[in-house]
Amino acid sequence: QVRLAESEGGLVQLGGSLSLSCAASGGTFSNTAMAWFRQTPGKDREFVASISWYGDVKYYADFVKGRFIISRDNAKNTLYLHMNILKPEDTAVYYCAASSRLLQPSFVPDYWGQGTQVTVSS
Repeated sequence: QVRLAESEGGLVQLGGSLSLSCAASGGTFSNTAMAWFRQTPGKDREFVASISWYGDVKYYADFVKGRFIISRDNAKNTLYLHMNILKPEDTAVYYCAASSRLLQPSFVPDYWGQGTQVTVSS
């Protein structure tokens, strides 16, 4: 059983940057692909980015390509999302997710974090 805990989000100005982390615990955390999703009230949860166990394969939603970077440090059991050139549209609750399956473009989570609020002001 993998448990995920996101770091505290925050309030950022348009064009600013913010990094999120997700600490995994309570499981083997082996051969686990991970991802970030986000959700705004009234909208479906949407995929943001994903990364393979070794970090050699990454996928990004079109709306974050060139702005966000997903990374991980397996020695620390931690996933990261570095967000740059933030826009008001990026305002959402961001969720960390993990999958026991080999990373594919379509990410189906087996575990979720509780989410963390990111707000971008203009």
